[in-house]
Amino acid sequence: MSNSIRKTSLIAVLTLLWAVSSAVAQSAPQTSPQPAPKPASAPQSGSRTTPAAPTDSAETKPAVPIPPVESQGEPKAEAISQPVTQPSTEQASEETSKHPKVEATPTPADKLREQLRVAEEMAAAGMKREAIAELAVLSGEDRFDPQGFYNIANALARLDATDAAIITYRKAIEQRKGHYSRASNNLGVVLLRQGFWDQAYEAFIAALRAENFHYAEASYNLGRLYAARGEMELATREWHRALLVNPKHEGALRALAGTENVSDSQPVSSSPAVKTGDKELSRSAPVQNEKTRAAGPSGSSLKVDPETYASLQRARTAHERGRYEEAVASFRSVIKRMGGYFPPANLELSYSLIELRRNDEAIDSLLLVAQKDGARLPISYYHLGRLYELRGDLKQAEDYYARAAQSYQGENSQFLLNLSGVRERRGDFSGALAAMEDYIKRKEQRGQKPEWSDARLANLREKVAAAHSPKP
Repeated sequence: MSNSIRKTSLIAVLTLLWAVSSAVAQSAPQTSPQPAPKPASAPQSGSRTTPAAPTDSAETKPAVPIPPVESQGEPKAEAISQPVTQPSTEQASEETSKHPKVEATPTPADKLREQLRVAEEMAAAGMKREAIAELAVLSGEDRFDPQGFYNIANALARLDATDAAIITYRKAIEQRKGHYSRASNNLGVVLLRQGFWDQAYEAFIAALRAENFHYAEASYNLGRLYAARGEMELATREWHRALLVNPKHEGALRALAGTENVSDSQPVSSSPAVKTGDKELSRSAPVQNEKTRAAGPSGSSLKVDPETYASLQRARTAHERGRYEEAVASFRSVIKRMGGYFPPANLELSYSLIELRRNDEAIDSLLLVAQKDGARLPISYYHLGRLYELRGDLKQAEDYYARAAQSYQGENSQFLLNLSGVRERRGDFSGALAAMEDYIKRKEQRGQKPEWSDARLANLREKVAAAHSPKP
């Protein structure tokens, strides 16, 4: 057979085979190619398939990696913790089958962070009242979140919403069972600005006790409180303690150098520094202003021997740590060694006696200070006013509150509030109104007008009008 015939036959056969194959393919069902099975120990990266049910010999792995949860240690100022909510494996698998990236559900901390940011932007845009209202709503929520309430209080304090900030700091502290050093310190700062010295002292001491007296900022602020009250020797002691914790604390360094306005309320005169022999143990450099110079020299010294000074420091330490009976014994030992009267010891003895509710003894100790050194230690007037008010001797209380207000010359308007309250209790509504008007005026001058002030003034004016109206 010739070559041409062979080629023609081969082409015909191939054409026939192609036609048969096409017909078979058209009649067969359509199926997807199946990939070769892969070992379970080597899953393919990026697979979106749901893992097979676990067996006793196979370890179940989540479809998405679990991010680590942040530590829940002591927060820094204005920090908000962000715990991570981990979805279940089934939920994660469903999400990954729809989206290439899983977005975490916002946590309560995330939401609070956003709300605080919005409030800050509102305040920056001139909507301060609206921002405070939003923060007040957050503060009033019923939930356990001490760190969140701490940050809300910080935001309120920055907006000068003092009353709301105080309430919110206390809420955070209460939720921590009283052990929240940063919140206690910030609460003390706000109370100090308002002139609530006793409450500020309690807050700073609580902060220090929570940190075993190793908290530079609280020591510095407690020093500012002592300086405001005129107790410069105690102020100096606190600033030195702040530097022991943080040798670079700028506020304490400036305060000791006498270059900083260390308090929001300047005392008329400072308490005497204490020396042992010819060596001054507390290198106090009290801040001078026109009022202190007019009142007389400040920073005068009282000399004591080293043993007496050491006993004084032991008494102070015992008081700070709540060992009041021990403090009383040590203060009285100092007073006895000094011949029966030593101004710092007599004054501080009264503080320990007040804590023990031995008010009559506290009054006796304070009267000596008020009579002999009231001009240098006018805080004695204030404490006498408090004790006489508790005793029910309102006339004496009014007298000593008035002396305190005059001595501090309005720098601490809180005394005027005390004075107004006592006069009202005595039925002197006109005098109560005058003191309250003076108090609010001074608050307004510092941009701190209380929210309740208008209602309080209206109430007193009604009582004055009723007292002067003719009786039927």
